[in-house]
Amino acid sequence: MEARDRLRIAIQKSGRLTEPSLELLNRCGLSFRISRDKLFCYGETFPIDLLLVRDDDIPGLIAQGVCELGLVGRNVAHEVAAGERLAGREPGFVELRNLGYGPCRLSIAVPQALAYSGPQSLAGLKIATSYPNLLMEWLAAQGVAATPVVLNGAVEIAPKLGTADAICDLVSSGATLAANQLREVAEIMRSESVLIGTRRAFADERGELLAQLLRRLDGVLKLRESKLLMLSTSSEALPEVLKLLPRAELPRVLKQDGSGHELAVHAICHEAVTWNHLEALKRAGAHHLWVLPVEKMLA
Repeated sequence: MEARDRLRIAIQKSGRLTEPSLELLNRCGLSFRISRDKLFCYGETFPIDLLLVRDDDIPGLIAQGVCELGLVGRNVAHEVAAGERLAGREPGFVELRNLGYGPCRLSIAVPQALAYSGPQSLAGLKIATSYPNLLMEWLAAQGVAATPVVLNGAVEIAPKLGTADAICDLVSSGATLAANQLREVAEIMRSESVLIGTRRAFADERGELLAQLLRRLDGVLKLRESKLLMLSTSSEALPEVLKLLPRAELPRVLKQDGSGHELAVHAICHEAVTWNHLEALKRAGAHHLWVLPVEKMLA
């Protein structure tokens, strides 16, 4: 492998995952200088550069060694991996982290008038999709013989046009299906944004850069919904107060006076701290409750 002292990350050039991906990288302390062609962005604060490409090109770029990492929908990564498996090859990338944004699902949908009692109802039908490899794997697992019709867009109108009997497509709210008189009947997979990376081992500076980036990323992801909860309570009420802390990580208990009777509790809570939580804590004996955002954490 070519020795390099910088990492390259590929993200979708434009689409629903672009802005959240850039925001996530910024929260990890990365900022970039965009080139004139807006395809390559030089990392200014960290030796990591950014490639802006089509999302379905990202797994291939990693497999070819053009870049080391990619932020992409799991549906795209699994479609490419399924194609490699069907060809008898091992995918050239691995999934490293779930990133939690861009949730959707890959589902089978049929016209409202079509009778459906299970996967066998699809036997002999034509199914329009942009994900033929995942569809073929799912059909094989169900023991169903159907024909994928590969389309690169407007999959949901295929039954109206007569080019397919059903569809296999991404679903978020289901509004697009309803607008086209389709109903969701089977879920193939759930998707969200993921970080994928090369299978290759690094013999240069990129190994340490990757480890450092993953540490930052883990901290950012862990704190996405986290809050710092600060409160005061008595030593008598402390056991009950600690039980009520929402997903608290190792609360710190500090004496507030010489007697040790009045205590301060500081806790990182890894879920939303609601008014109901605060009111329950107050009833249990807590007072002077503060809920503060947490910007950064390095474990």
